Amino acid sequence: MKQKVFKNLIAVLVLSVFIMPAFVLVAQAQPDLGINYVNNTGLQTTNADPRQVAVQIVTYLLTFLGIIAVVIILLGGFRWMTAGGNEDNVASAKKTVIAGVIGLIIILSAYVIVNFVISITSNAISGNF
Repeated sequence: MKQKVFKNLIAVLVLSVFIMPAFVLVAQAQPDLGINYVNNTGLQTTNADPRQVAVQIVTYLLTFLGIIAVVIILLGGFRWMTAGGNEDNVASAKKTVIAGVIGLIIILSAYVIVNFVISITSNAISGNF
């Protein structure tokens, strides 16, 4: 089981190493992504960059998921404290806390990856390597 998970993790890492440069090259090849096209249609426009809006949406979603993970950890802690010495309840509470911590680690990792990818792609688009 661990070997299968390890192989899958390695496969994902290798694919991401080969796929990320393609996204950067596509972003470099098309610096004008149609952002100014809406101005010609007469629709209401804002000065906000759609890429920044997308980053803000992802940041808000990850923040919301982080809050949920912290609530799960707190719920597991509460269940552990109120277990009253019952080993089954304690084991269930430990599983809940561990699941919450793993979820929080995944969410924080996703946040770091998103910020890294956004900074790399924005530097590639602007020409600042």
